[in-house]
Amino acid sequence: MAEPLAEKRESGRAPERAWLSEAALFIVLLLFATTVLIQSFVIPTVSMEDTLLRGDHLLVDKLAYAPGGILSKYLLPYRQVRRGDIIVFRWPGDIRQNYVKRVIGIPGDRLRIVQKQLFLNGKAVREPYAQHKSAMFDWYRDYFPGEPNVQLGDAALEMLEHHVKNGDLVVPDGEYFAMGDNRDNSQDSRYWGLVPRANIVGKPLLVFWSYDAPTEQLADPNLVGWAHLKDLAWHFFGKTRWRRTFRFLRGYPLE
Repeated sequence: MAEPLAEKRESGRAPERAWLSEAALFIVLLLFATTVLIQSFVIPTVSMEDTLLRGDHLLVDKLAYAPGGILSKYLLPYRQVRRGDIIVFRWPGDIRQNYVKRVIGIPGDRLRIVQKQLFLNGKAVREPYAQHKSAMFDWYRDYFPGEPNVQLGDAALEMLEHHVKNGDLVVPDGEYFAMGDNRDNSQDSRYWGLVPRANIVGKPLLVFWSYDAPTEQLADPNLVGWAHLKDLAWHFFGKTRWRRTFRFLRGYPLE
């Protein structure tokens, strides 16, 4: 009689072990997905308006620009970074910070800005996403590359010194020139230099939540500040931009 009893006890423990194994597997897959495949980011500033608003929470495809392996390059949709792509990247000035900008120049491109108009490889470019919200002209910002009228970082000064030819910025190999869509209020490659290919994290897929909060709350990467929690508790429904929920993001081809 003892043998059947032992079998009964073991059969009672098997579902518990199976549940624990499935839970552990789920956690591993979730961690893998959120660190390798897809990651969330929040927009803390207005530099990408009106394409992206301050408080937009994004899901970012981290495999979009990943180098393909021998087999994976045929199975997964890897591709090169293109002009007009919106990208998430580690800011060259401090790789602990992630920035979101639009790729304007790829290696080999010649670009300049004249009276806020972008010229790419000698041709004026139509940019329907670009916003110019200031009536004032700035001699460096709006006539780029030119003589700086603000203090620039070392990388930007090196860019102007070594990569400007005949009035055009020539994007070197392995680097990208990125700007915000809110051209009059964007700290971008004009001010801190080029984006190395190795710094590019991925491509935003969609806005999964948009909440109207100030920069000082959104700048906290963990979003655990008391002021932000209080704001969420009182204004979650009123300050959530429901119309932006699950808005897909696409680049705009620049030719």
